[in-house]
Amino acid sequence: MAYYLDFEKPLEEIESKIEELKKIGEDFDISPEIKRLEKKVKELRTEIYSNITPWQRTQIARHPERPYTLDYINYITNDFVELHGDRRYGDDPSIVGGIGKINNKSFMIIGHQKGRGLKERISRNFGQPNPEGYRKALRLMKLAERFKLPIITMIDTPGAYPGIGAEERGQAETIATNLMEMSRLKTIIISIVIGEGGSGGALALSVADRLYMLENSVYSVISPEGCAAILWKKTTDLTTDDFNKAAESLKLTAKDLKSFKIIDDIIPEPIGGAHKDPEAMSRRINEYILKTTEILKTKIMDKLIDERYKKLRKIGAYEE
Repeated sequence: MAYYLDFEKPLEEIESKIEELKKIGEDFDISPEIKRLEKKVKELRTEIYSNITPWQRTQIARHPERPYTLDYINYITNDFVELHGDRRYGDDPSIVGGIGKINNKSFMIIGHQKGRGLKERISRNFGQPNPEGYRKALRLMKLAERFKLPIITMIDTPGAYPGIGAEERGQAETIATNLMEMSRLKTIIISIVIGEGGSGGALALSVADRLYMLENSVYSVISPEGCAAILWKKTTDLTTDDFNKAAESLKLTAKDLKSFKIIDDIIPEPIGGAHKDPEAMSRRINEYILKTTEILKTKIMDKLIDERYKKLRKIGAYEE
């Protein structure tokens, strides 16, 4: 059964009617009526998605049917071999990574994985990595550097796990180490925000030569809910209006971040979101990866690292 967000409820009613008519259509020819309703759905979806607010875009980024890292890996790679463990503590399933071929070229692909269904989501900690997840990611990046493999990172996390155990095992230090090490890795790095890009949990995989965002993804230092709770000093009775104001203030959409030159480009999504056509979305991601790799591999490595550093230094502004 399809999952509908609050602002998609008008679509649910019509699409439910279409499903009912299709069952009746097994005995009667009502295809003209079905086609009329399908056209209406298409027009209504286009209208709804042409006026999306930042808070609504956050909801799309979290959509439970949205493709995750492993979905994209399955669509765009051949011979993918997942690698496990940080060689210090354990394996964190909220970050997945391994070597796969895209158009017969080998890449190291690493990303957050939230999981499908409650059981898998719990096992993957809802995509919130512990320190061992980030150490695993860095171990795989170092492996990629050794074998001169381009690195692709896919970002989709509410943030790093804030539990006591994670803090005891050095969560902040691990994220800081990833930022430092990624800034000087001697290989191509392409990062793509495919869903939520939350706080340091996202930053730890997004120091890159090129940073892209899917059209309906978000990338921010804090969630709209967390921001609203801090700004209005309450943890209960928060409303949609509060979340809307917070999301608008955070400037967390791909359009906002491109205007600030924090990201390099926006990858368009099918109308209705990436989950409406995962194959088409995967093809677009594939095109960006291959095109960007061809551009970056023409650069001398020292120049690439220098440009990566300068790119980071340009983020933000200050006044004296």
